[in-house]
Amino acid sequence: MFQIDLVERCKSNDRKAQLKLYRQYCEGMFCVAMRFLKNSDDAEDVLQESFIKAFQKIDQYKGEVTFGAWLKRIVVNRSIDFLKGKKENLLQLDESYMHVSEDEDWTVDETISIEVVKQAMDELPEKYSTVVKLYLVEGYDHNEISEILEITETSCRTRLLRGKGQLKELLKKQHYGTGS
Repeated sequence: MFQIDLVERCKSNDRKAQLKLYRQYCEGMFCVAMRFLKNSDDAEDVLQESFIKAFQKIDQYKGEVTFGAWLKRIVVNRSIDFLKGKKENLLQLDESYMHVSEDEDWTVDETISIEVVKQAMDELPEKYSTVVKLYLVEGYDHNEISEILEITETSCRTRLLRGKGQLKELLKKQHYGTGS
């Protein structure tokens, strides 16, 4: 059965088709949620909420992107909403006055494994970690990230640049010891 047929059956509220789509995407979408939430219970909750929302809003899916890409956007937004809910009382730093230079070089020493890079991303402060993950791992651009996080593109670029700098420092310390 083709994916588009499954989606059309889901639009008709076909429970078997919904279950089939769920099984097809649940593992991958769980991994997406885990990259942001770092807690399997929270990721599981966000995953369930995301699928519920997706099936409730499936009529809005027009097939312009793959169903997986459409669903991933829901999972990412739900994950970020969850994180925002936990951090409601934090003050926002006004980064709009800063000028950000572009630095597209994301290369790291080839002896550093992907797992070490992922661990280092997890050690970044949350506001940098989220932007770095959306940019590097999920492949969103600055405009999309600024919409998702409800920040300016300048703030997005600033956070990405700062996150990248901190990530490089963390990797340097891990690779060379204490860095001294």
